[in-house]
Amino acid sequence: MDKKIFDREDIDIAWCPGCGNFPLLSALKQALVELEIPPQQLLLVSGIGQAAKLPHYMRANVFNGLHGRSLPVATAAKAANPSLTVIADSGDGCMYGEGGNHFIHAIRRNPGIACLVHNNMVYGLTKGQASPTSSEGFRTPVQTAGVFAEPFNPVAVGVALDASFVARAFVGDREQTKELMKQAITHKGFAILDLFQPCVTFNRVNTYQWFKEHTYYLDESYDPTDRVEAFRKALEQDKFPLGVIYKSPPKATFEENMAARREGPQKLYEVEVNPERLRDLVIDIAGDVQRKGKERYQWSR
Repeated sequence: MDKKIFDREDIDIAWCPGCGNFPLLSALKQALVELEIPPQQLLLVSGIGQAAKLPHYMRANVFNGLHGRSLPVATAAKAANPSLTVIADSGDGCMYGEGGNHFIHAIRRNPGIACLVHNNMVYGLTKGQASPTSSEGFRTPVQTAGVFAEPFNPVAVGVALDASFVARAFVGDREQTKELMKQAITHKGFAILDLFQPCVTFNRVNTYQWFKEHTYYLDESYDPTDRVEAFRKALEQDKFPLGVIYKSPPKATFEENMAARREGPQKLYEVEVNPERLRDLVIDIAGDVQRKGKERYQWSR
């Protein structure tokens, strides 16, 4: 498959020169080409932020929504059409901050989507405030005395909640990032891939060199199915482990657990609707709403 099918050469890319999003975008394009996923079978869902602009620079189906709200849309899309490859792609502020509650419950529901998070430890779009993953002591124009809160640890949260797949990559290592993306995209279940990528404008601490010096790759002897050991690795802070950190035992996905799926993986919009049953349902709901409205009115009097 030609890599050019994912390119958008007709538009300007609104990222700073040297931004970590560039190698991330390149790695994702190459991963999709090697997986031979055609653009019409791919849905990219993002929220708001510099990271969330990534789908704009690819040829694919795209849903660009509200800040922190990519996961509910991605979950619904996968449930409606399980044949789609669905990727939720956004930044650490969008996914772990505004979307933190959705992140937690997506892990619990286990939809068959890949969650790619651009983690630059700062808010890039809104000019450099501390993000949920900013290190303690990190100074910004807002946090002038330095960040005092402990950073959010998405890998530890994923392991603690028994996420289906948890991994971390550093975009400065293009080949390793691409391979981890391929594993996340093809994994059955909710796959978390936390991607370290420098913000060259607003974060002069967590640079390419810093990530290089503060990360290491798990060796072949490491067993990602050992949850206790995975949690220990997730808590490491002096040097962050890279690679597949945890894989849970196989379990059903959100879309497989839906009642509408019990007769097979049919697209929801192709499921035959019984008009009489639908009418009765609408009547029941309308009656219930009217009854509750009367009860609230009487109570208010």
